[in-house]
Amino acid sequence: MDSTKTKTLEIWTDGACKQNPGPGGWGAHLVYGPHTLDLYGGEAMTTNNRMELTAVIVALSALKKPCEITVHLDSQYVKNGIEQWLPGWIRKGWKTASGKPVKNEALWKKLSELSSRHSIRWLWVKGHAGNPGNERADELANWGVEVVRGEREACGSIPPGILEELAGLGK
Repeated sequence: MDSTKTKTLEIWTDGACKQNPGPGGWGAHLVYGPHTLDLYGGEAMTTNNRMELTAVIVALSALKKPCEITVHLDSQYVKNGIEQWLPGWIRKGWKTASGKPVKNEALWKKLSELSSRHSIRWLWVKGHAGNPGNERADELANWGVEVVRGEREACGSIPPGILEELAGLGK
């Protein structure tokens, strides 16, 4: 391997919701060379889109310095939101093209802030299609649901304060 090349952090994220709204979970699988970090959690009453956003937010919150990242996600909502819709929402004072308030506005603002610190390539992958990173993120998201239901221990690797901050961002 050429030592002059920079490594890219690979992140796979996913959200899960049992009923929508209902108990939900999020998962993030981070890989940097030989190093991996798995993060997961959930909320008792949430939506799938909120969990998809939360997975990316928590993953980016775990990073201590700016870096090159590829975020692999099976959510067109998050990919289109960050790449296409966000500039218009900001221009229109957080209103959609039809003039309605943007759903999950506080989470979008947090994701925008965090993503601006890094060089990120957003890559959509088909869910449940055998992609190992996506399958792991899906598994972690379902573990997050299990945490909410009291069936699994909470993840011990989540950056301090991030879940409290996200809870304060409204529903």
